[in-house]
Amino acid sequence: MANHKSALKRVRQNSKRRLRNRIRKTRIKNLTKAVEAAIAEKAPELAMERLRKAQSYIDKIGHKKGTLHRRTASRKISRLYRKVSSLVRAAEQ
Repeated sequence: MANHKSALKRVRQNSKRRLRNRIRKTRIKNLTKAVEAAIAEKAPELAMERLRKAQSYIDKIGHKKGTLHRRTASRKISRLYRKVSSLVRAAEQ
């Protein structure tokens, strides 16, 4: 355990940040699962709606908050968009 006053403060800050980041990452996983569930149900409208929510949140966490690296956030969004667009194309045919 840390002994210096500044090191003790750093420990407190890190634990708060770790909890905050864990909450954000869990929410990203849940939003991703919701999009994939809509894809499994073959519901393109529902998948697009959930994708918009997920994309907005992942962008915010990746680019503004810094919980995820920005390229990791972009990759996650890209993969979701590919899955949903293939579902939409299949539904149109």
